[in-house]
Amino acid sequence: MSTGQAPVPPSSPDIRGAHLVGSVNLPDAGAVFRAVSDRLGDRLRRIPDGEVGERFYWIQFQTARFDTVGGLSRIPVEPYYLRGIFDARPFRLDDGVDADALVFPDLGYAAAALDSYAEFSRLRAAGVIAAGTRFQVSLPTPAAVIGAFIVPEDRAAVEPVYERALFAELTRILDGIPHTDLAVQWDTAVEFALLEGRIEPWFAEAGTGRVLDGVVERAVRQAAAVPDDVEVGYHLCYGDVEEQHFVQPTDAGRLAEVIAGVLAATPRQITFLHLPVPIERDDTAYFAPLAALELPQETELYLGLLHHEDGVDGARRRAAAAASAVPRFGVATECGFGRGPSERTIGLLELHAAVAQAW
Repeated sequence: MSTGQAPVPPSSPDIRGAHLVGSVNLPDAGAVFRAVSDRLGDRLRRIPDGEVGERFYWIQFQTARFDTVGGLSRIPVEPYYLRGIFDARPFRLDDGVDADALVFPDLGYAAAALDSYAEFSRLRAAGVIAAGTRFQVSLPTPAAVIGAFIVPEDRAAVEPVYERALFAELTRILDGIPHTDLAVQWDTAVEFALLEGRIEPWFAEAGTGRVLDGVVERAVRQAAAVPDDVEVGYHLCYGDVEEQHFVQPTDAGRLAEVIAGVLAATPRQITFLHLPVPIERDDTAYFAPLAALELPQETELYLGLLHHEDGVDGARRRAAAAASAVPRFGVATECGFGRGPSERTIGLLELHAAVAQAW
């Protein structure tokens, strides 16, 4: 898009640290830990396992679990597939079924985290991963899964049941990984489709009727589910289906509204926040809403301004514009890069290192 803005004035942002959103296109968790540590070991405070295996396309693998749940059925239309793998037909409650009677199976998140943590722990003990680095587990918000896979008329009924199942996965993770080694990231994307009017909302906070309040209330509940001795953060996202947003944000205004709401209501410290920066947005107007945020000193902010298409030069243009609103931040890509071609992976890791200073 063309912003029609004047050239960005010279700025000198303090770019400290980098963040990996989650997915990384490498063969397995060990390969991710080694490649990331080799190139970004002094710039990362936490490392994900790359969401390898069935998790490579974010939440799509959850539909295989939904297929096993008695009382849920696909809508009766001809199947259509994402990447020829994932049946994209949504689910609905069967006639006469009470959503509270649904029983979800093991969702796969805890099992994957516990397996990957064993490898993380081994490599850290061997000196491959820097001491003090945390293991990052990325979880989708319940609204993301429900908004993507359940028909609109059944979302309100099914969401709390799925939330309980997902929080049970979180409990298994918390029970199986030392808290001082762990960071939990909540992937928050479908919420912005709701806020932007691209998905019909099925909730709003009682008393206000505002979708924003419902989004914030859920985010705060997610933070509260994570103990204080475990780091917690949010990846705020405008979608990444086949590397496309569901809508291009006009500016960072809605992102800032969600952040401000969460910080005002959260019962615990938020360790980090990540938000997207579209490739076209090297103008100060995009970042202006962030200037009003009062981020706690201990909360890290990461801007997803790294894009493979224009590399270091483009990242520095966007960083200079961002510095007009937030003088210090870390960098990331807009979303995970596990769904892009594997040939990009090492170059993207090196791009993080080229733009960000070490902690």
